[in-house]
Formats: sequence, structure tokens, C-alpha cells
Amino acid sequence: MKNKFILFAIVALILNINSEAQSNKKMLAKEEKLVWYTNALKADSVSKVTNKPIFAFFTGSDWCGWCHKLQRHVFAKEKFIAWAKKNVVLLELDFPRSKQLPIEIQQQNSGLQQALRVQGYPTIWVIKIEKDPIKNSVALNTFGSLGYPSNAIAGKEEDAFLESANSILKNNSSK
Repeated sequence: MKNKFILFAIVALILNINSEAQSNKKMLAKEEKLVWYTNALKADSVSKVTNKPIFAFFTGSDWCGWCHKLQRHVFAKEKFIAWAKKNVVLLELDFPRSKQLPIEIQQQNSGLQQALRVQGYPTIWVIKIEKDPIKNSVALNTFGSLGYPSNAIAGKEEDAFLESANSILKNNSSK
């Protein structure tokens, strides 16, 4: 009887530890998620408060294979997540084919696409938005652009991408 009780206590302890581990994994997963803004004005306000540039990701979320590949091989990786949280404000500028975005977002995305002369996907521009209230105008201070790191060794896409991104930030650290 005593052995059954001990065995029951051990099983209960193991189940409790496993449950806590699963709970901790869920908490970590939530902490690791990135915040992607879709509204440039909101991204700009966060950029101003944090003094971080905007990482503007032009994508075709429901049709662009290279965009999906970039998200899998770079954006979903731990090093990128840590880098992004530390260095930039994320802005997704989507051009889907199968779903309808609100008209304001469509106009915003198209305007930024034209202003930055984006011709292919994925394209990432690191920018700051400069407003001139006197002239009632907006200017984009461009740091540089990135795409999928197609020359990277398989499995090393994240490292190649971050090397390029860090180079862009370093070259523009005084702006």
C-alpha cells in the first residue's frame, strides 16, 4: 500500500512538472512573438517614442513564396526576434491577392510602395518618417533596403540577413 502511494505521488509530481513546463513554453512563445504594425502612423509613433527606425516589410502574404520563405528562414528565428525587438519597429505592408484590406491600409501601402519604388517582393526598407508641420509634408529618411538573402548558405539565411541589416543600421546610426 505504501509503495502504491509513493508511486502515485511520483506520477503526480511528474505530471505537475510537465504541466508547468508546458505552461512555461507557452509563456515563452508569447514573449517571443513580434509585434507587426500594419498602420504606418502607429509604427511611426512607436518609432518616435523608442527612437528605433521602422522595418517596412513589403509582402504578398497570400501568394509570395519568397516572402513565406523569408518569414520561415529569418523572421521566425530566435536571433531575428531578439534583434528586431532591440533594434526596429516592424511594419508589414501587405499586397494580398485573395483577401481585401481596408481601403486606408491599401492606400497607405500603395503610397509607400510608390515612394520607395518597390518593384518586387519581399522587399524591406529601413526608414524613419519625418514630418514637417510647417510645410504639412512627410519625408522618408531611408537607411537602406533588404530582400531575401538568396546568396546565403542553406540554413544560414538568418545570419546573412542580420549581417546586412546590422550594416544598414550601423551606417545610419547618426541619423
